[in-house]
Amino acid sequence: MWSEASSVLHELRWRREISNELATIALKRLTTIDVSPRRPKGLIEEAWRIADRLGWAKAYDAEYVALAGLLNCRLVTTDAKLKAASSGLVSVIGPADL
Repeated sequence: MWSEASSVLHELRWRREISNELATIALKRLTTIDVSPRRPKGLIEEAWRIADRLGWAKAYDAEYVALAGLLNCRLVTTDAKLKAASSGLVSVIGPADL
């Protein structure tokens, strides 16, 4: 959650869709919210295995695939490349499937 939100805030600021001031306020709120991080045991290791299997240099998207697998749930994504690459590993739903 933090990585996604931080990335979006940075991108919005970089594209000048929001001001530096608003980005700073939003980032401060993000970093101080009272949410405890939780992740299933073995998530990072599984993400690395998936990234290796799919030939990905980064394990970022692999964490979504790994999480869906570890939680035995479907992965919902608008990323066509992620859907195509991971559909053999977990059940993936894209916008056209809804």
